[in-house]
Amino acid sequence: MKHNITVKDIKLYAYHGCLEEEALIGGHYSVDVYIETNFTEAAKSDDLAKTVDYVWVNRVVKEEMAIRSKLIETVGQRIMDRLKTEVSDDAEFKIVIKKLSPPIEGEVTFVSISIDSRQ
Repeated sequence: MKHNITVKDIKLYAYHGCLEEEALIGGHYSVDVYIETNFTEAAKSDDLAKTVDYVWVNRVVKEEMAIRSKLIETVGQRIMDRLKTEVSDDAEFKIVIKKLSPPIEGEVTFVSISIDSRQ
């Protein structure tokens, strides 16, 4: 059986980007993590150890977002690698990183990347 856990709209301030100014002043980001897993045993036993802990997911995102990168693609891959490596079951993940109000010409709400381990 497959179940879904979503950690949506993790708000962060980080220093990613190719421009030198982005390294100095930073910007706002939002991260969504979608998890497909089987938490039947956790639901039956009421045991957090038998599911993916969303508090831990939030911590992984914050830790990886704190490491400066030029590309949000790089940050997304680091987050995905940690999630896949550190979860012992067959969980699958989708990550969406939104860079809010990016420093590009014109009015743009956000740019985003997504990485989906299910594909």
